[in-house]
Amino acid sequence: MKNFIISIKIFIVLSLMTGVLYPLAVTGVGQLFFSYKANGSLLEKEGRPVGSELIAQKFVNPKYFWPRPSAGDYATVASGASNASPTSENLKKAVLQRKAQGLSHEMLFTSGSGLDPHISPEAAKDQVQRIVQERKLSQEQTVLVEKLIEDYTEGRQGGLLGEKRVNVLKLNLALDKQL
Repeated sequence: MKNFIISIKIFIVLSLMTGVLYPLAVTGVGQLFFSYKANGSLLEKEGRPVGSELIAQKFVNPKYFWPRPSAGDYATVASGASNASPTSENLKKAVLQRKAQGLSHEMLFTSGSGLDPHISPEAAKDQVQRIVQERKLSQEQTVLVEKLIEDYTEGRQGGLLGEKRVNVLKLNLALDKQL
């Protein structure tokens, strides 16, 4: 019986530490030092949240930059790759459809998570002509769109990791703001 009471006490202490104190401490540190990130890195338009800079959104309007395709249709619950093999007929059809839309190599295939909010600067530049035509932009405005891509291109993480990239939601918000 003595061992049983000791084990119950240990269970209660560990439950309080790992189930209450630790989560409160992590939440407190996150809110104190990393509030923007801890609250979802939300981007706003006219004072209202429109999305997170960390999660891709489905843009289908040809007036906007598009993110990489998503196998899970940008749903956060079922995020992930399609796991379609190179011999898959469905994958071949999807790639051919994307190719017919004039999308670049990077945009032909879905991202690994299906929620990647970034595209390469090259993939963004490949979409400029479509956006210019849909928005009926002048040559001067076209230069502005190209400048926005440059302005919103992020470098490698820490100067070493990854490739240059452009956040699609940030770029689309800037596009709406400028035009």
